Amino acid sequence: MFSRNIGRLVKYSLYGSVGIGGTVGFLKAQDDDIAALTVVRVIRTATTAVEIGRIYQTMLYSKEWDTESEEYLQLRSQAHQFSAEKLLDLCIANRGIYIKLGQHVGALEYLVPNEYVKTMQILHKNAPKNTVQELNQVIEEEFNKKADELFDDFEPEPLGTASLAQVHKAKLKDGTVVAVKVQHPFVKNNFDIDLKWIEFVLKTMMKIFPEFKMQWLIDETKKNIKKELDFLLEGENAEKVAELFKHYKWLKIPKIYREYSTSRVLVMEYIQGGMINDLKYIEEHKINKFDVCEKIGDLYSNMIFVTGFVHSDPHPGNIMVIKEPKDKEVTLCLLDHGLYAQLTDEFKYHYSKLWLGILSRNTEEMRIHSEAIGIRKELYGLFACIVTGRTWEAILQGINRTNPSPHEKRIFQEHLPSFIHHVTHCLEQVDRQALLVFKTNDLIRSIEYALGTDKRMCGSIVMTKYCLQNVYQYDCRHVSSVVRRPLLAIKYRWSLVLLYFFNLYLALIEKWNKCVNCS
Repeated sequence: MFSRNIGRLVKYSLYGSVGIGGTVGFLKAQDDDIAALTVVRVIRTATTAVEIGRIYQTMLYSKEWDTESEEYLQLRSQAHQFSAEKLLDLCIANRGIYIKLGQHVGALEYLVPNEYVKTMQILHKNAPKNTVQELNQVIEEEFNKKADELFDDFEPEPLGTASLAQVHKAKLKDGTVVAVKVQHPFVKNNFDIDLKWIEFVLKTMMKIFPEFKMQWLIDETKKNIKKELDFLLEGENAEKVAELFKHYKWLKIPKIYREYSTSRVLVMEYIQGGMINDLKYIEEHKINKFDVCEKIGDLYSNMIFVTGFVHSDPHPGNIMVIKEPKDKEVTLCLLDHGLYAQLTDEFKYHYSKLWLGILSRNTEEMRIHSEAIGIRKELYGLFACIVTGRTWEAILQGINRTNPSPHEKRIFQEHLPSFIHHVTHCLEQVDRQALLVFKTNDLIRSIEYALGTDKRMCGSIVMTKYCLQNVYQYDCRHVSSVVRRPLLAIKYRWSLVLLYFFNLYLALIEKWNKCVNCS
């Protein structure tokens, strides 16, 4: 089977050479240095694809295997690891959009082999950085002024480095301390060619391996990357979310300095604090971990089920906790506003009903509302597993009654090859609004796990409250019966009462377990 696919790879490599030739022709009109760099990037990508193909051909597909044998499983894991390292080297060498794509792979925990996930997760913390001199060039191009004419004390060591930009601490000429986000210089020049080449490679791999449906990733990358490259749009998003949540006294959105910002440079208020998963900072500042989880669950649930304006790059590095000795409660600070999803009322309603169906173990509700957002009826169970990150067995037992375990995660990884085709089909068919929302579920779960609050399930409780609110408000807007409206209100309030007592029950269990452990 794979031998035939390798044959196809040779065939499509010819197409790739045509693509490279077209690329070279396109670049004749470009600056010579940029052209040379881009050709190198393209050849590097093609070479990596061939090398990965050879790894699998040599290690796994050159002979018949008992796919259940220990030897095969070990070799398969080694092949995945070697290939993942090749892919990581490519992402680091080409940088920019390649880093972003590698970060996507690192986040697909239940969709790709664990060796790829673990290897690519390095890119979330250690993205390649540029020198201050390279960033000064971008600033000068944007403002027609040198960096030292705009800023004082521009610190050479970045506060953080991401796939598309890096952030430095600096001072404005009036002494105001700011954070300056500068786009990597190579991103703008290589963006169009990189995107086309990545699309070509992914489409080629889809023809070689038809079981992998990747069109959703191509479409989302093309649509979202352009938004993330526009820092003026990021500033607008930050100001919009600050206005939407101004009643959240515990939420901080950094102020944007528009007069110092362009599409490639964003200047914002400098905020000091700790990352939301920084246990040392949380313990030193005596921050209540359950309070943190409830607040983050409240914020993202409100975004998804009420405002519909959802921060769509949620990971612990984009959320800070702040507490000074004089503060009564912790403040959360939300960073990186480059990508937001705007959800429709219809989607919010069906997504709410889907979650309520999962929480109540109502398989008919799961099926109906999975279908409503694009999933084939026979795949609703698998889709529920994707949404929750839990096994079907755990869903039927009640995800609000059982906590995820290492055994459960191992089941996902071991059975991944057998249902990957159906998983990618779900992602191909689902309403595209869902793709950016899925990450918020993983974020809340990962924070609860990092802080040790997962047994209380604070985020799930808060999310259930907002699901109930959204469904009630939607039904009220669409009900015509005068009699039915008060019945809806009674049902809604009774559901909130039950939720309150369930939350109280979990809190009592938590205290009881602590008492038992102490004794």
